[in-house]
Amino acid sequence: MSDSLALRLAKLPKAQQIELLKALPDKDLQALLYRWDFWGRADQLPPKGDWSIWLCLAGRGWGKTRTSAEWVRSVVCGKTPMAPGEFRRIAVVGETAADCRDVLVEGDSGILSVHPKAFRPVYEPSKRRLTWPNGAMAFTYNATEPDQLRGPQHDAAILDELAKWRYCKDTWDMLQFGLRLGDHPRQVITTTPRPTPLIKELLAVDDGSVVVTRGSTFDNRANLSPSFMKSIHERYAGSRLGRQELEGEVIDDVPGALWTRAVIDANRKKMSDELPAMQRVLVSIDPAATASSDGDDTSETGIAVVGFGVDGRGYLIDDRSCRLGPTGWAKVAVNNYDYYQADAIVVEVNNGGDMIKAVISAVRPSLRVIEVRASRGKVTRAEPVSALYSQGRISHVGSFPALEDQMMQFTSFGIEGDGAADRVDAMVWGFTELFPSLIARAPKKPRRDGLHVGGHNRSSVTGY
Repeated sequence: MSDSLALRLAKLPKAQQIELLKALPDKDLQALLYRWDFWGRADQLPPKGDWSIWLCLAGRGWGKTRTSAEWVRSVVCGKTPMAPGEFRRIAVVGETAADCRDVLVEGDSGILSVHPKAFRPVYEPSKRRLTWPNGAMAFTYNATEPDQLRGPQHDAAILDELAKWRYCKDTWDMLQFGLRLGDHPRQVITTTPRPTPLIKELLAVDDGSVVVTRGSTFDNRANLSPSFMKSIHERYAGSRLGRQELEGEVIDDVPGALWTRAVIDANRKKMSDELPAMQRVLVSIDPAATASSDGDDTSETGIAVVGFGVDGRGYLIDDRSCRLGPTGWAKVAVNNYDYYQADAIVVEVNNGGDMIKAVISAVRPSLRVIEVRASRGKVTRAEPVSALYSQGRISHVGSFPALEDQMMQFTSFGIEGDGAADRVDAMVWGFTELFPSLIARAPKKPRRDGLHVGGHNRSSVTGY
């Protein structure tokens, strides 16, 4: 099918399109299946101009994955399967390795799905590599292992869910150092927005190198389930969560919140930063109020890994919250107890009592469990911990977007939004246990020389 015919079809009213499509031969109909300039909305097509970064800030279901996959195809493939495209070495960066494989490459809207057979790349998961018939290649990376990007060179990149990346700044920096091939490297970022420092930095660029496209879940209602659209509108329309996750707005802090993003960012530690040795490490749990055997209908269980350093400061090391039944979340907690060489598990026993300790013991007998019982509300318990943040005495090791979103909902008058507080409650229990018992007494020497943080052994780092 010619370019001119596809463009004319795209501009016609739907009724006329249907009539003309009925008259097209099968060969043209087959070709039309892979014409993104026909199927894509105007806001999903690459912007004009001499941009270096195309930033798509859009709600869930807008079509972000399809947009980036189609862009990759458009810049990698030539007019024929063997003809060269505009770029030849692409970085495909996702939040996790599973996201890269299951969503960006093999997903329903992923890179493989948007290519006709003759142009489709060969995917080698073990090598994290896609290879096109014309010799172009793409390599997958994830934001939990920034050092994967130390060394490789690229001439283009797609970045998925940037605002959710655990080690956002480290991963971003490593990628930028490697974007040094070709005359004009380009990046396409597709993400549900959050007011992270990097997102704010990109939005502030006004020299034309960054082009921003904003979009809403409702822009793509024609391709989404009517029952889904109805339910999310009824539940989230107008709420802060809905404005962020559906409308794609960058939502700032709640007035009067116990925590602010500025305070968290000011004390945040990157993966590459030197950290002190930990005197004590705890895995703290806020168990789900309801549970099912398979986890499908389970409320979220908050699981936080916190540490107290020889510098007298607290560290949020990991957020492993999950939606699993009792055995599931207990296994997650015990696995992280082992991985981070923790001293104990702290668990709230208001809902479940002895059963909760029994579940943990069934996974690992004789493990030290510290039981805590809530006698005050969540906000009241959180206020002393928020004060420690304000004093600069607690740092996040990396980014924890879901937990930090919950933190922004806590105010002195209650919890804004839908009231989700499981991740924050787990964190609060951990720091509450650490600080009263340890600030008054500091061991003369560290209890260990190294600690695994974020999948990396830090024993080689001085003082950690």
